[in-house]
Amino acid sequence: MLRLIGLGVRSRGVVIGVERVRDAARSGKLALAVLAPDASAHSRDKVVPLLQARGIKFVEAPSAAELGAAVGKEQTAAVGVIDAQLARGIRQLVDMSAKGDS
Repeated sequence: MLRLIGLGVRSRGVVIGVERVRDAARSGKLALAVLAPDASAHSRDKVVPLLQARGIKFVEAPSAAELGAAVGKEQTAAVGVIDAQLARGIRQLVDMSAKGDS
C-alpha cells in the first residue's frame, strides 16, 4: 500500500495532511483516505467524522512515520487519494491482505 501511495505522490494523485484531506473531501475530489492509526485524537477527530458524513472510505496505514516516509515527509496523520484508479488499487490490496489474515 505504501508503494502505491508513493506512486500517487509522484503522479499528483494524492494530497498530504489532515487539512488537505478535509479540503478534498469537502470539494468531492477524495476517493479514499489513508489514516495513521497512531495519529493524535485531535487529527482523527478533524477528519473521520467528515469522511463518514460524506461516505468516503478510509483505511489505516502502518504508522504515521511509515505513511510520512511514503510521501516524503517525516510523518503524516492522513493522506487522501484523489485518483480513482489508485484508490481502487489500494482498496483491492487492503481487501486481499485482510482475507489473508483470516
